[in-house]
Amino acid sequence: MTEKPKKTPVSHEVNVHRLARKGMPVSIEADERERSSLAQEHDLVSVERFAAELTVRPWKADGVRVTGTVEADITQACVVTLQPVSSHIKEDVSATLVPEGSRLARNEVDGGEFVLDAEGPDMPDTFHGSIIDVGALAEEFFTLGIDPYPRKAGAVMEAGQPQDEAPKEPGPLYEGLRKLGQKS
Repeated sequence: MTEKPKKTPVSHEVNVHRLARKGMPVSIEADERERSSLAQEHDLVSVERFAAELTVRPWKADGVRVTGTVEADITQACVVTLQPVSSHIKEDVSATLVPEGSRLARNEVDGGEFVLDAEGPDMPDTFHGSIIDVGALAEEFFTLGIDPYPRKAGAVMEAGQPQDEAPKEPGPLYEGLRKLGQKS
């Protein structure tokens, strides 16, 4: 039995087999409970707003292309003072997904060489079955926009006390290592 992936606070599932050729718009607006769960999962003081405007379109034979934006207003704790720091997140969403086992998900090896272009498009992600969770995808892009080291304006970290120089008298560990070095 295949284990179902854990749902995220902003899960929004889309059946990829029912997509119109022109695509399907998806709007996600997190309610208070979902914002609270997002804050807890991402170690934030609070999430005041989370919204995603996405378009899900068919891509090639059996793939899916998701584009749009994720916007959020969050409050984090300053890494220096622990005071609240508010910030706005706006991330562009762009992802391509293909079914597991699709030839489009495999890197083609050319003459025994595996070539990656850092500036080129990402490899498509894979999905299982006919359902994709575009809410989970939106949350991934939300995570990219979170500042890992939020700092309140003007907050300065004081320099620590200088460490003492090496001990004047070598300790027993040093003496043991020195003796081992002389034997070799």
